[in-house]
Amino acid sequence: MKSRERAVALSGTILLAGALLMSTASAAHAIPDNCTTQVAGSTVSSHCASGTGEHQVAVTVLHVNPAVGYVYNVGPWQPAGVTSTAALPPGTIVSLRVNRR
Repeated sequence: MKSRERAVALSGTILLAGALLMSTASAAHAIPDNCTTQVAGSTVSSHCASGTGEHQVAVTVLHVNPAVGYVYNVGPWQPAGVTSTAALPPGTIVSLRVNRR
């Protein structure tokens, strides 16, 4: 009879420990989605409508001064739902994209 009580107690302990571990696990992060970019005057921006990760706007420009060449600029990492904005150097946009993590 004692071994049966021990087995029940051990099973209860295992179930309790499993429940405790599940309740303290961190939430999974989903890469931001539904992202858009915008050019307005001398700034570029990105906005991601969903997800729980972060995003940033990134732009590459061929500078108006040929001696300068390509210029790369990024905005700050922002959570989904918040806009990331960066300055747009003078020149022709070669690439405008959203980095996500």
